[in-house]
Amino acid sequence: MGSVEVEAAENAFANTKMTFFELASEQRLSIIFRLHGKTAKMVHLAKELGATIQEVHRNMNRLQKAGLVEKDSEGEFSLTTFGNTIIKQIPTLNYLSKYKEYFSEHGLGELPMKFIQRLGALDNCEFVKGVVTILEVWKEIDRQAEEYIYVLVPQVSLDLVEPAVKRVREKGVKFSYILPKNPIVPKGRKELLKKLQYSELLAKGSIERKMADSVQVSVVLNERQATVLFPNQKGETDMNAMFYSKDTLFHEWCLDYFRYRWYSSGSFDESKINEI
Repeated sequence: MGSVEVEAAENAFANTKMTFFELASEQRLSIIFRLHGKTAKMVHLAKELGATIQEVHRNMNRLQKAGLVEKDSEGEFSLTTFGNTIIKQIPTLNYLSKYKEYFSEHGLGELPMKFIQRLGALDNCEFVKGVVTILEVWKEIDRQAEEYIYVLVPQVSLDLVEPAVKRVREKGVKFSYILPKNPIVPKGRKELLKKLQYSELLAKGSIERKMADSVQVSVVLNERQATVLFPNQKGETDMNAMFYSKDTLFHEWCLDYFRYRWYSSGSFDESKINEI
């Protein structure tokens, strides 16, 4: 790396460090949240924060110096474009901080950078623990689906197949799923699929399936609810803990990720199924 690149990297680090330092103050953070999407005068901010004018003035000067806040000719303060962009990154930091113990033992698997940068969309969620509880949530997602059921998982649970197929038959729900190559499935799968007349639904296009090279980050969702599971340090999906939400942004993230994996996956190969 040349001297110009080194200097640029050092400047970038210094700017980032200054921004994080300014956001480390509870009052400065409160100010930028209150200015999100609106303008306000200093006296009103002080009243909302329960602080003195002097305190707010001092912190406002720091935020202006950091390029996060600006003041117009009428004395109204607002966020700069930089400030508005920074505040949109806070949910990602909040999500990772809130579940830092979980993420100290889990990775992000094969997630592309564009999804890592959007992790803040998962902030408004419920943390679900235990295999039995997770399976019950997934069954409810199957049973409540009105439009579609999308599944990206590392292995098959026969408990989930029957309610999903039932929803396909009764409500015309679209059932699409992705499995990794050489997935493990329980014995009795073929008999169950025959009983459910699965091949008929496949032929109609009511059920679609694909295979990916691997599945580490898993999602299961319908049109209103979504779940996501991350891999442990070995790169295996942890089936003991899951994030669940009905939040629009959370759902959009999971839906986008499923579609991303769907279009990058290959045809389903029945010969690669391992029944045990």
